[in-house]
Parts: sequence; structure tokens; C-alpha cells
Amino acid sequence: MDLQSRIINWLKKYSEDNENMCFVVGISGGIDSAVVSTLCSLTNIKTHVVSIPIKQNQKQLSLANEHINWLNSKFTNIETHTIDLSDLYVSLEKKFDDYNTMLGLANTKSRLRMVTLYHLATKFNGLVVGTGNKVEDFGIGFFTKYGDGGVDISPIADLLKSEVRLLAKSLLISENIINAKPTDGLWEDDRCDEEQIGASYEELEWAMSFLESPKPIQETEIKKLNDRKLDILNIYKNFNKKNFHKMVPIPLFKK
Repeated sequence: MDLQSRIINWLKKYSEDNENMCFVVGISGGIDSAVVSTLCSLTNIKTHVVSIPIKQNQKQLSLANEHINWLNSKFTNIETHTIDLSDLYVSLEKKFDDYNTMLGLANTKSRLRMVTLYHLATKFNGLVVGTGNKVEDFGIGFFTKYGDGGVDISPIADLLKSEVRLLAKSLLISENIINAKPTDGLWEDDRCDEEQIGASYEELEWAMSFLESPKPIQETEIKKLNDRKLDILNIYKNFNKKNFHKMVPIPLFKK
């Protein structure tokens, strides 16, 4: 059974085991959410796809709308929603004037989207479906805690970005979306993920594979690496250390 079918069957079974709950997926215009929403749609289970623009870059919004229109043309089990939270965000931004941090405000956008998805999930008896991939979720922790990290199930969290791209091609996702630079869509200057991280997903995948090798890494292997690969390892390890708290259960004091 191919990967696509395995994920679809996993989604079906999870829904069946949880009182046939439907799916709720946020659509960003990126490849990860496009793949996840398509896989959910292919289950024939009711799937709510939600665009939540917050002072959104027009290119990202156009890609999100392109994908939503494509889903509408292919599937009868989806319901689409657009909930613009720009006014709410601007109001919150003013409330936070005395406590302003650019990163905090960016994360606020992600958390507002999470709140919206869970509101719809409550309304429609649904599961919020995560769209994070393996490098983001378990490598460098490149997600917002209690934002896009707040989900019920994660169908592609064990897939590398390269595997997501292959899956997108087999699902016939738009080339515009496949070829778009990955971005979290939280910054008004349209910065992409690579600009924020300092490395591409291909480079991060190499670092993840290198560091998680079942064989102990020998000093001689490190010495063979060029300067760029050494930089990539440092970038990966720094992000992993800084964001490790996102990737493990909440610390619990036990009496």
C-alpha cells in the first residue's frame, strides 16, 4: 500500500474510532496544508477547510484561494470557510502597545488561527488536523506553541519536506503551491522560512539524518564536512535546543 493510501486509511480509522468526527484544516497557501487538506478530502469524510487571513500577504492569500477552489472542483465532502481576523488582530496589537514584540505579535496571529479552528471544530464536532512536517515538528521546532502546534492529529508529522513534495505531486497539487517558497505567513514583509532559519529544508533534512544516525558519529566524519555543512549542523542544533520545550510533554511535578 502506498504512502498516500496509508495516511488516508489512518485518517479514516482515527475518525471512526472517535465517533466519526469530521476534519478541520487551516489553509495557508503552502504545500503542507494543501497536502493535508487533500488527504482529508480523499477520505470522503466531511472536511472543513478554513482560510484565516490576518493582514495576509496577497500572494499567500491567492495561493490559498487557488487551492480551495481546486478542492471545491474535485470533492463534494468539503465545506469552505473564510474568516478574516485582521480587524481583531489590529485591535489586539493596540492593546499590546506597552508590551510590543514583533515575534510575540507574529505568534499571536498563529494562536488566533488556532482558536478559530477549535471554535469551528466545536461547532462541527471535528478534529483539528495539523499540517506540520517532521523537520518542523521534531527537528527544529519551527512552529508556534499553542498556535499551529495546537492540533488533535498530525498526518504528515513523520514526513520530511521532500516526502511532502513528492506526495503533493502525486496528489496533483498546483505547481504554483509546490514551487512557492515555504513561509509561515506570520510576517508582513513576506519573509520565507529559509530566511528565518538560515538553511533550506533540504539542508535541515541532511542535518537531521546526520545527527540521528544509529551509528555514533566519529570525529573523522565531522572533520570531513565543509564549512557550509558545519554551519547547517550548528543551525539545526541551536534551533533544536532553543525549541526543545515545544517538542516534549509539559514538565509535570509529581508529589
